[in-house]
Amino acid sequence: MASIFSHAAVAVALAPIVLPGHISVRVLALGALASVLPDADVVGLRLGIAYRDLLGHRGLTHSLAFAAALAALLLPLAGSAPSRGRLWAYLALATASHGVLDAFTNGGVGVAFLAPLSNGRYFFPVRPIEVSPIGVSAFFSEWGWRVMASELLWIWLPAGLAAALALLWRRRRRPR
Repeated sequence: MASIFSHAAVAVALAPIVLPGHISVRVLALGALASVLPDADVVGLRLGIAYRDLLGHRGLTHSLAFAAALAALLLPLAGSAPSRGRLWAYLALATASHGVLDAFTNGGVGVAFLAPLSNGRYFFPVRPIEVSPIGVSAFFSEWGWRVMASELLWIWLPAGLAAALALLWRRRRRPR
């Protein structure tokens, strides 16, 4: 998995790409929350749920169906917005981005994008992102530093560039 910091960074970077106009801190916070919630499934490891099970890590909570459902559940918390459809799409993409990033990592058993219809696990053919350790203490180690270096290059840089381009595009299209 990628780190929670990088999952949240991608969610924040998606906002100016997907959402029109002013983006509230509340919406950004909900997007960041949506992007990290799929990893709540790690609790199952302590409860005896096997990693490869449907409810195991990178299973149902990393699926596109979960992303759609979570976006619908979070939508009322976002407050008023000019386009509820775009807001739902933003929250769904923020959630789905979690599985996408995990499928680019070099560890684990893949992501069940199609759960609950299938528990098949998938990776992308190119997997340049160093898999993050599970747990806070393991993250603050040499492995954690390698993860952050990898994520700065493969996640933060592209996400930042995409957000910057979206913001520049918006600024250029704004009437003067």
